[in-house]
Amino acid sequence: MTTNLAIDPDLPNRALEVSGERAKKDVVTKALQEFITRREQRRVAELMGKLERDGAFDYKAERSRT
Repeated sequence: MTTNLAIDPDLPNRALEVSGERAKKDVVTKALQEFITRREQRRVAELMGKLERDGAFDYKAERSRT
């Protein structure tokens, strides 16, 4: 998919330097993947303390199950 974006030209150039990627396309792809991953991780972290814990669940028994 071809997309035209107006991006500050310094950003892709700096990203090329720090990422080790060879092409701006690769830098943008990697940046978007990392952005998505971080947002998904944030959603999971926001659930901490909001889910009920089952006190009867024995995680040690689950480890030894074969």
